[in-house]
Amino acid sequence: MKTLYLECAMGAAGDMLLAALYELLEDKESFLRTMNSLLPQVELTPQIRTSCGISGIHMRVAVHGQEEHEHEHHHEHRHTSPGHIAGLIDGFPLPEAVKAHARGVYDAIAQAESQVHGGPVEEIHFHEVGALDAIADVTGVCYALHLLQPDQIQASPVHVGSGTVRCAHGVMPVPAPATAALLAGIPIYGGSVQGELCTPTGAALLARFAQTFGPLPALSLEKTGCGLGTKEFDRPNCVRAFWGETAEGPGGELTELVCNLDDMTPEALSFAASRLLELGALDVYTLPGTMKKGRPGHVLTVLCAPEREQAMARHILEQTTTNGVRVRRCAKYFLTPGQEQAQTPWGPVRIKTAQGYGIAHRKPEFEDAAALARTHHIPIQRIMEAL
Repeated sequence: MKTLYLECAMGAAGDMLLAALYELLEDKESFLRTMNSLLPQVELTPQIRTSCGISGIHMRVAVHGQEEHEHEHHHEHRHTSPGHIAGLIDGFPLPEAVKAHARGVYDAIAQAESQVHGGPVEEIHFHEVGALDAIADVTGVCYALHLLQPDQIQASPVHVGSGTVRCAHGVMPVPAPATAALLAGIPIYGGSVQGELCTPTGAALLARFAQTFGPLPALSLEKTGCGLGTKEFDRPNCVRAFWGETAEGPGGELTELVCNLDDMTPEALSFAASRLLELGALDVYTLPGTMKKGRPGHVLTVLCAPEREQAMARHILEQTTTNGVRVRRCAKYFLTPGQEQAQTPWGPVRIKTAQGYGIAHRKPEFEDAAALARTHHIPIQRIMEAL
């Protein structure tokens, strides 16, 4: 399984992610040609640089011949709205999937900005983020990933930095509020490094593409990319991208606890099953069976994480009439779960996704569709068909 692992030991920014992925591409020339044909005033130039002894690529994104930090914040007066940016992206001669991802990244940033600074999404003005160089970074990352086609994308927990950062809204604590909103559900940490290590653009790209966050998995390494940022710190300021093949082995372990029950009423057994789910079981189910002396009964199976085994065994003994529980450790092959949102004419519906082993499953969240069907007095099939 082709795996891309992003190491964000110094956070992430759009240009750093872009440079790291650029190094992994087979046909770098045609990628640059395509990117440089999108916006007449924007030019991408990969430059080999070093940071604290590590050599990597810095992606110079020049707007009208100047790089962003060369005209510090003079571009802040160029305010662009989410609608204007979506329109620009729509016009790019790129695959539809790439444009959809790029628009999605910008939508997420606009939502985060409106959430933390107040005001409706359409009135959000992108300051730093709306500058043309950021559009090139976001689109470039989406396009590079489209060309690479990894089966799965994993990332490390994200180093966000500490202290304060000066931005269009004034002086903000690190991580900036919009960045923190975008990183919801993602493991982050700070430390002694002063400064903003993870930008809103970096956060939005990681949140959209990385399916899981954790340590580098066992993979047979084929190539690495190193994307350098512009700021200098006491350690290498880079995002590293590792590309390789992970074994198609099991993705983890779980514990199966089983017992036979022939003396519980249906109500009591149903209650016990729902309590066990509330107490942290991953799944609970019963199968009918014939017990000793020909009695009808049920086989109860409870799945849980291996470290919950003892606690769960105790809960089963407590919630049911059984005097014994059998335990099996199982290897588990599983698809990594995720979530997207789809728009229907009646409102949004969450889509459950699962990916891995080169396979992708998608399924609408039934309760969301049911709620819309009730509200709008229409059959649920119409919503499912629209999806």
